[in-house]
Amino acid sequence: QLVLVESGGGLVQPGGSLRLSCAASGSTLDYYAIGWFRQVPGKEREGVSCISSGGSITKYADSVKGRLTISRDNAKNTVYLQMNSLKPEDTAVYYCAAVRRWYGTRNLQAELYDNWGQGTQVTVSS
Repeated sequence: QLVLVESGGGLVQPGGSLRLSCAASGSTLDYYAIGWFRQVPGKEREGVSCISSGGSITKYADSVKGRLTISRDNAKNTVYLQMNSLKPEDTAVYYCAAVRRWYGTRNLQAELYDNWGQGTQVTVSS
């Protein structure tokens, strides 16, 4: 059974950077598309980025384009989210999720995913 574990969250000042990792165990990630999502209390989970199983296709929410970069290292069974120029509105719990299908831009929709990590808190504040 696929298990996903996020790490790398923390407190960072506005304009700073963080790199989140999503490490998988129990199964290879080779056949999974991976999405990164974030959620703040009282709001729906928001898709911020996704990457195809081979890594050749990536998608980003408009709110993060140019600041976040998703990548994957299938040899390490890990997906990354490099977050630069962070803003206070990026504060949220960030989750990674996996699905064995590529839906295109729809891969930013949380309801398509059936394997989720536990989340990591990102706080952007001075």
